[in-house]
Order: sequence, then C-alpha cells, then structure tokens
Amino acid sequence: MKIIAVETSLTRIPFDMGAKPVSFGGVGWQALNTLWVRIVTDQGLEGWGEGFGHACVAATKTVCDTQLAPAILGQDARDIAGLRARLSKTFHLFGRNGPHLYALSALDIALWDIAGKAAGLPLWRLWGGAPRTHLTAYASLLRYGAPDLVGAAAARAVARGYHDIKLHEIETPMIRAAREAIGPDARLMVDVNCPWTVTEALDHARAFRPFDLTWLEEPVWPPEDHAGLARVRAEGIRIAAGENAGGLHDFQHAFAAGAQDIAQPSVIKIGGPSAVFEIAALAKAHGVRLVPHNAYFGAGHLASLHLNATLAPDVPLERLFIDMEANPYHELVLVEDGKAAVPTAPGLGRDPDPEVLRRYQLGEPTVHRL
Repeated sequence: MKIIAVETSLTRIPFDMGAKPVSFGGVGWQALNTLWVRIVTDQGLEGWGEGFGHACVAATKTVCDTQLAPAILGQDARDIAGLRARLSKTFHLFGRNGPHLYALSALDIALWDIAGKAAGLPLWRLWGGAPRTHLTAYASLLRYGAPDLVGAAAARAVARGYHDIKLHEIETPMIRAAREAIGPDARLMVDVNCPWTVTEALDHARAFRPFDLTWLEEPVWPPEDHAGLARVRAEGIRIAAGENAGGLHDFQHAFAAGAQDIAQPSVIKIGGPSAVFEIAALAKAHGVRLVPHNAYFGAGHLASLHLNATLAPDVPLERLFIDMEANPYHELVLVEDGKAAVPTAPGLGRDPDPEVLRRYQLGEPTVHRL
C-alpha cells in the first residue's frame, strides 16, 4: 500500500472560554491553531494525522513539508513500525523533541487511521480494547488569572456534568476559589506548566494541601528535573507529568527516579499511538497510572479517544473547557454530561469535514505527490 501523496494544512478556529483570555504559554489564546496531515495511498485509502500544535503549528508544518513528506512518498503505509524506526534515526540530528517529533506523531496517527480503515475496524477494536460507548471526561480549564473568574468557570463545568476539574492557575487564591465553587466531592487537579524551582514547588505544594488535589502537574522547571520532581512528590502530593517528555527513555528515567504517580504522554507530541503504547507498558511495569494528555481537537483528539478506550478506559479523558465556533469533527469532539463518545467507525472514526476545514483554513494546503 504505497504512499502517493501527503497534504498539510493549517486551521485557526475561534473559541469562547467564558472570559477574556490571559497570556498562557506565552500566548493570549482566543483561537485554536491546528496542523492537519493527510496521507493518501495507491489503494484509495487515506489517513489523517495531527502534529503539535497551537502556536508552533507553522514550525511543525515546515518539517512535514521539507523533510517528512519527501521521505515517505513511495513508502509502504502498512509499515508503521519500520517507518517510525527509520525516520526517527534519520531526523535525530535535528532534535529528539520539538517539531520533528511532532511531525512523526502526525504521521503515526495517520498511518494507524489507514490501518483501521483497511481492517474495517475502529482503532480501539484493532488495538484489542473492550467495547465501550463513552468515556468519562475531565474539564481542563485555561488560565483565567482572577479568583472570581476561576470560581465561575469551575462552577460552569460542574453544572455541565463534569466531576473532575483541572486548573491551569499558579496562585493559591485561584485554587481556593475553584475548590469553594465545586465543593468537596468533585476532584480538583492543578497543572502549573513548569514554573518553579524545587524549593518554590515545595512551598506551593504545601500551600495547596488544604484543597485536596488529585494531582499537581509539572510543578518544577525544567521538566526533565526528575530528581526535583521526586522531592516534591515526597511531600505526599501526587505528581503528574510527561506532556513535555521527549520519548520512552524520558519516562524511564522519571519512573526510575520515583518522580511520577501519573504519566501523561501526549499523542501529538510524543510520537503518536505507537509511542504511547510503549510508555503505557513501561508505566504499568512501574506501577504508574497512565492518564494521557489531550489538549487539542484535530486528529489527535480522536486518537486520544481510542487510546483512552484501549489503555485507560477507567481514567478521565482530558477535554479543554472551551466552546469552539466550529470543528471539522462536529459532535465527536463534544462532551455531554461529562461523557465523551468513543468513535465506532473504522480508523479514527471520521474524516474531517472539508467545508469546515476550508472555512477556517490559513493559506492554501501544501500537496506533495509521488
């Protein structure tokens, strides 16, 4: 099954978070930027992938256009493991993390989409998952920066049926406001995105203790300071991390250091489903809980649905708590009463709506042909 074309395109879709966005990750978010990668085969099958992401989609698209596409044209789309191994070695000189790994993530997702379509099976069934119609989701709130806004957003999430709420705040008043808004029974997590020294992280972990956090996510800078994370974890607070990991061995080192209770590989950053399966096995061997990261709404979102259904059906699926103006996957990215539907059609479960892609497209798609 020969790869005969690769198409890359970008979309930018506005969203509403219930308040004016504040700077988060260096960006004042008001819309989601997504990279779409379409792989076409000579047997009429095509697969869709997504590479990370958000403000760096242009860089990942450049890697796809200048290096990935030329390397995979004419290759066998069924050779998922072989292509992954060869391309990882070929591109390693340009970095073991960042846009090159993100581009490989998009390729891996697209090839698995093709594999599922060829087999006539949704990916969760192809991968041996048990039948499951829905997954519990958790509301992942963006950064609001004010206690009243945080409390109001958390209360809205609970009213929509979420029982697990995650904040991206870094100050105690905001954490307190969320806990007061959702009450003692809902679970509360906090992702601070690597802002602190170990000493600062220890101080904040102690300050957050009254709010009964289910986990504290990535409290230490830099994220690869696994020994520092282990020191914070020793305070008795559960630590989640892994969104920024560069591959299997980053997780291996973190587990060996005793740095994590929860492992969070991100399918569009870590190397696609193939990489997530490796990390899941390693996490299981070390007694670490797998809760994949999922903060996107392209092909990676559908891949996350299938991965959660297969590998972690009893943990909540991350879902950014925003209302998008539109989405090429329509209802497949929605959550109703805290539940996300698991796709049942072959592959990822659906190709994106071309009309929605055209409506929100940034520039013209780039097409590479054999």
